[in-house]
Amino acid sequence: MKKISLLVVLALLGLLAFLYLERNGQPEAPGTVSTERVPAAWTAQRAQAQVQAGTQLAAAARTGAPAKQILFGDLHVHTTYSMDAFTWAMPVFHGDGVHPPAEACDYARFCSNLDFWASTEHGESLTPRHWKDIKETVRACNAVAGDPQDPDLVTFLGWEWTQMGDTAKDHYGHKNVILFDTADDKVPARPIAAGGIAAAGMKGRGRPWHEDLVAPYIDWSSRQTQFDQQYKVNELKHQPVCAEGVPVRDLPADCLEYAPTPHELFAKLDDWGFDALVIPHGNTWGFYTPPGSSWEKQLTRAQHDPKRQSLIEVFSGHGNSEEHRAWREAAYDAEGKLVCPEPTPDYLPSCWRAGEVIRSRCGGIAAPDCEARVAKARLDYLHAGRAGHLVVPGMAPEDWLDSGQCRDCFMPAFNYRPALSSQYALAISNFEEKAEDGGDGPLRFRFGFIASSDNHAAQPGTGYKQEGRHANTEVYGQDGLVRRNFIEQARIRGKGAESVAFDPTTTRFNFLQITESERQQSYFYTGGLVAAHSEGRSRDAIWHALKSREVYGTSGERMLLWFDLLGAGNEVAPMGSSVSVAGAPRFRVRAIGDFEQLPGCPQHSVTALSADKVERVCRGECYNPSDRRKPIERIEVVRILPQARPGEPVADLIQDPWRTFACSGDVNGCTVEFADDEPARGAREAIYYVRVLGKAEPIINAVGLRCERDAKGECIAVKPCHGDLRTDPADDCKAPAAPRAWSSPIFVAPATR
Repeated sequence: MKKISLLVVLALLGLLAFLYLERNGQPEAPGTVSTERVPAAWTAQRAQAQVQAGTQLAAAARTGAPAKQILFGDLHVHTTYSMDAFTWAMPVFHGDGVHPPAEACDYARFCSNLDFWASTEHGESLTPRHWKDIKETVRACNAVAGDPQDPDLVTFLGWEWTQMGDTAKDHYGHKNVILFDTADDKVPARPIAAGGIAAAGMKGRGRPWHEDLVAPYIDWSSRQTQFDQQYKVNELKHQPVCAEGVPVRDLPADCLEYAPTPHELFAKLDDWGFDALVIPHGNTWGFYTPPGSSWEKQLTRAQHDPKRQSLIEVFSGHGNSEEHRAWREAAYDAEGKLVCPEPTPDYLPSCWRAGEVIRSRCGGIAAPDCEARVAKARLDYLHAGRAGHLVVPGMAPEDWLDSGQCRDCFMPAFNYRPALSSQYALAISNFEEKAEDGGDGPLRFRFGFIASSDNHAAQPGTGYKQEGRHANTEVYGQDGLVRRNFIEQARIRGKGAESVAFDPTTTRFNFLQITESERQQSYFYTGGLVAAHSEGRSRDAIWHALKSREVYGTSGERMLLWFDLLGAGNEVAPMGSSVSVAGAPRFRVRAIGDFEQLPGCPQHSVTALSADKVERVCRGECYNPSDRRKPIERIEVVRILPQARPGEPVADLIQDPWRTFACSGDVNGCTVEFADDEPARGAREAIYYVRVLGKAEPIINAVGLRCERDAKGECIAVKPCHGDLRTDPADDCKAPAAPRAWSSPIFVAPATR
């Protein structure tokens, strides 16, 4: 027996030695950009179609034709150079393998056929080697584009500042930093990351040694990719962190630079002095946002830079962040402590649902003891922040019903945070600091609206067709072994009668492992686009449109939209303008639908990439317009009257919709004009923007958790769209919804005498 035991031990040691020594991870490569470009005739044909449509609509409205062209882009794109994207690309997450930076260039050029895009990898994922690769890939993508004054595609360089806090007080959210230039001597020597929770997660916090040892062998055929991921994690772990308090130009090039607050990020960008945009994104997405978070703490001179932070992302593949609602996912008592709000007819707080589930498990205990357990469960949920779903033992995703979700929002972000919506940001005022223009008014945000994809698979501009939920959205699954290792075993066994407190600051798991990953699969969409009213196709022209806020966002379609304030004579102020008006302001809206799509890809895409590469990179489908446009159903006007005194209730100031105009359904477009002559506006500032809605069509994940409702309209059961095989991979979870576009606001102040 001793000999047998010794042989078994030796065999196990030999196996462990083999597993350890076989690891041969390599740095992932950026790939090679295709040297082909979009045929000039194709680009010219698209431009001519836009000119013709605008001219016809202008003639029908008896007004001048638009002078600028509208270009479409995506300013929020990840590849598997971002650590979370690399993880989700693994077969154990039902991914299809790595998608490097060069592939994003080819996708933007030949699959989605964009006019511009930006590389925005998580700064927390990037070592100096990665940053060098990305800069070279961006420059290679631009080198193929042809004449810089008339390129087929403009590629911007940037990164994502991925800040997260464990509590609402220290949470600021994610922001994309977009740079104008791409040359080494005209951009920061390294991305400026947020550090903190995201950086710890990217460096492998929560990954026990035995998982690193065994995980590559869960799927034998892809073990090399797993080895490569481990190589990257170790590379990040061993990279030195830049010293604090040192001017950015004096720091070594090979350190990881962190700025934990917006104030420090803006200060470092000021030190560099390069032209840059900082664009907040996904602000209502509760996946990483603690309950109780809001915009107020960022509306200060220290935490807001109006020169750079002039745009906001209202929609992405992670959902809609536009709409404000009066309900809250968490509230505060008179002492500033978190409390669980009661349900309303249109919202069920998840903290409340946690308490009700515990109530159902009270059995025969005394009522006061049961109520104490219910109250504890609600507070345990709130204090766990992003991990609230872990405090009630034995909860399946379906048990939460539709708690935490906006029931009447258009394709909302998961676990919606209304006090971080774009509408809320525009409505609040800081009366302790002066306006950004130096006037006598309070400090306010002046955001223009964009949309983008937030794609993590090298797919800029994925929203051109509603096909392939797994291929064209952020949906990912987890096999049973991975799911069991993601949270403590005690939290997924049994149905305990009491909640179990969870402290996100002391857990050994990282932020991706403690967030609510399963229900969120029902809230991933194909992504949006930013549209720029541009004087031309050059980098300078597009940048000028972005800086001047003459932009709008769409839910993925390429609607044409003009929104202008009409002045005396032929004068107009376009979307994004800040103006002073005496009397009633007058506006004009013009909108034209996108082209209906043909199946497959244009021949030039197949010729440039090859049929095999089109299948792999484009997932077999491209932006492939027919010559028939879709109709516009209606135009909605939203009016926001920003707070004019401290404490003014925000919900009363957001009028959505303020006006609604039905369109005839003419495929040639829709034009409306209106004025605001309501005395209620008085002498206060008003903000106006328009929302253009197309005809409803089947859209992936359009109804979220797919509630089953009783006669009273209550959600009594849900059918989530899982990322794994619990939902048929062929089921795209489609439901009718109206694609739309959001103009940038026009900010109207009363004229002073």
